[in-house]
Amino acid sequence: MNRETHAVYVVGIAGGTGAGKTTLAKALLEQIGTDRAVLIAHDAYYRDLGGLSVEERGRVNFDHPDALETALLADHLERLKRGETIEVPVYDFQTHTRTGDVIRVEPRSVVIVEGILILREEALRDRMDLKIFVDTPADLRLIRRLERDVRERGRTVASVTAQYLATVRPMYEQYVASSKAYADLIVPGTGDLSAARSLLAGHVEMVLEGVG
Repeated sequence: MNRETHAVYVVGIAGGTGAGKTTLAKALLEQIGTDRAVLIAHDAYYRDLGGLSVEERGRVNFDHPDALETALLADHLERLKRGETIEVPVYDFQTHTRTGDVIRVEPRSVVIVEGILILREEALRDRMDLKIFVDTPADLRLIRRLERDVRERGRTVASVTAQYLATVRPMYEQYVASSKAYADLIVPGTGDLSAARSLLAGHVEMVLEGVG
């Protein structure tokens, strides 16, 4: 854990697809309050594939680190830590393109960033003050992934399953699982995350009091 005092405290929450990292991140944001915290998803930084055909986009490995513009996210975190406003791209997961719209994000005392690969990336780790990994068994993560992609992204069960076997599982084993070693705290994602949320919120409150 980086114990250096910052005006902005960055919390990174990682874990495999369907691990529960987004649930934990949103719960932490709600408890701290949007007046003092902001949540940024690494998923928003997927590269725009508008220059590729539909067939070519379908062959892209979206679970590989190269699918994301991580350098832009690292720059945005650095700017937020300096007290600057950033513009987060809006990504369309059905077309695999950026819409051209942006979300203006004002600096807050706490920045929560979540994504499957954020602890794998040194440029992101260097800008985090607390690094968390949500550890969840593969079968539960797959079930959650199926439910989310069918419900929210218009996917079919067959397409989600095929992608999981082709890229999601091997990329987890190659890149995500090993990034757990960089975590300051490992949280089990099999049950209610309220205890972890309260623990983290209490820690952040103490940090904010110390900074203030």
